[in-house]
Amino acid sequence: MQKWFMHVDMDAFYASIEQKDHPELRGKPVIVGGDGPRGVVSAASYEVRRFGVHSAMPLAQAFKLCPHAVLVPVRMSRYIAVSHQIMDILRRYSPLVEQASVDEAYLDATGLERLFGPVEGMARRIKREVREATGGLTCSIGLAPVKFLAKIASDLDKPDGLSILYPDRVEGFLRSLPVEQIPGVGKAMRQAIQELAVRTCGDVLRYPEAFWERRFGKAGVTLHERAQGIDPRAVEPFTPPKSESAETTFDADTQDIAFLKSWLFRHADRVGRRLRKQHLQGRVITLKLKYADFRTITRRVTLEAPVCTTESIYETACSLLDHVRLEGKVRLIGLGVSGFDNQPRQLSLLLGEKPDREKRRAKLDNVMDKLQDKFGKTSVVRGRLFQPPAKSKTRP
Repeated sequence: MQKWFMHVDMDAFYASIEQKDHPELRGKPVIVGGDGPRGVVSAASYEVRRFGVHSAMPLAQAFKLCPHAVLVPVRMSRYIAVSHQIMDILRRYSPLVEQASVDEAYLDATGLERLFGPVEGMARRIKREVREATGGLTCSIGLAPVKFLAKIASDLDKPDGLSILYPDRVEGFLRSLPVEQIPGVGKAMRQAIQELAVRTCGDVLRYPEAFWERRFGKAGVTLHERAQGIDPRAVEPFTPPKSESAETTFDADTQDIAFLKSWLFRHADRVGRRLRKQHLQGRVITLKLKYADFRTITRRVTLEAPVCTTESIYETACSLLDHVRLEGKVRLIGLGVSGFDNQPRQLSLLLGEKPDREKRRAKLDNVMDKLQDKFGKTSVVRGRLFQPPAKSKTRP
């Protein structure tokens, strides 16, 4: 049976939702992003992309390229609600749907011809249902025999496109495909490959697999496989999270330790709440600092027992910060928790504390979470969070 993978990618998702919800923005260059001198573009409408504006670009640079662009704030809860509508449509076609992000997903379409006819017709039907359910939003779909090629195909005819890569065309397509279009080939690897005069997948195959493994290890083997159209990965309906994190870029660089710790507490509260909601605990706490010159450092510690309470995450992060000798002013601070372990274990001492204190913290967090779930996030807040430390741009 012919394998078929479908990649569904919404077109300018955030910006398109804003234009749909606010008709006065339709046809205008819209930027969705945070405000402040260090805000960045979270999403850009197709009207503003014509000026060279793209996501992750600093807002200052974006407005230089398009001074008449309209800036609107991020409304993540709205985008997530629309995302649920789209995923529900996909799951009506197949139980094998893997949501890659809020605006894209993979679907295993193998054998679905028996139910919905040829894959091209099924893809057009999905596009139509998404448009109708969301009030006019469009998506681009790629179909291919393997997963990574489906993702590449979905980007070939944006917006509102449909691209199908049939099995007998894969070899010819890959021969001239630029290496940087293969998912997973980052900037550093791309530069190293270019030094070998390798530009396309066809160039990759001039060298044997052993050569690429010596150069890049496992990533080199994967590159060689992708250049041949090999991708053994299946669609995974659910992938357990590997980490939870939060970070903030400040409007002004700082070396104020108290200020940095106040933001660590906000991040610990945000990350801890997410962990508890998913019934997760983590043993690895990571601190991230970015200096004014964009140098980035990370510090991490592995605890004896997993934690998810706000205070424990916060105090561990503060301990990491206390051991950092700041080499300049800081523009960004982040905190992450990973190394998830959900197996029941006896809580060990954490920073000299007794296990019963950790239990009391867990009870307090549980009460706070329930109140916020029932009455809203601002219904009850911790004293240290009652007044935000400063106006800034925060992202999850």
